[in-house]
Amino acid sequence: MDVVDTWTGRTACALQAAFRDTNEAFAGRLDVAPRTVANWHKDPELVPRTELQAALDTTYERAGEAVRRRFSLLARPPEERINAQALRVAIAVVVRGEEVLLVCRRGDESLRWQFPAGVVKPGAAAEAVTVQETHAETGVHCAVREHLGSRLHPLTGVLALYYLCDYLAGEATNNDVLENVDVTWAPIRALSRFIPADTIYPPIMAALEDA
Repeated sequence: MDVVDTWTGRTACALQAAFRDTNEAFAGRLDVAPRTVANWHKDPELVPRTELQAALDTTYERAGEAVRRRFSLLARPPEERINAQALRVAIAVVVRGEEVLLVCRRGDESLRWQFPAGVVKPGAAAEAVTVQETHAETGVHCAVREHLGSRLHPLTGVLALYYLCDYLAGEATNNDVLENVDVTWAPIRALSRFIPADTIYPPIMAALEDA
């Protein structure tokens, strides 16, 4: 967990953004007037008074892991934030009938079962990486049907690009034993048994329900 030596208007607003709060909602968390939060937006170098420093400390310490990860990114200087967001990962949501393809990552307690994914290197096409990495990891051939959207992943902080894919051919096998423990076709209706529902990108669930 990051430690903030001295809160400023900029870092306080970064915490607000990490919570995805409006000015009014964030003011309510801190028990201050909304104009206080508005002043931080107007003057990023403003240093809140001592009692507000303590309130910000407490609010941050009580925040969930996803909020702290977002804050860690948002609190960085803009030039560093751009570099951090440059890491893009293409994620394949491969559907075969009423099943979806999953891989189980090795040695990662925070992310276990997940969709096949690969890093998109500069100059590479995300759609091509989606197809190539799925085959490399699992032996499954697929085709991209549509782009479901993108987000900063709440656990990893990378820019995740999601693609709904159709199964074409191939048996699901664990072709990357260094990264993965297992590969499986999971029933769509039982997906939350593999991946916590609150961590799944909402457009994925909507697309799977339609599928």
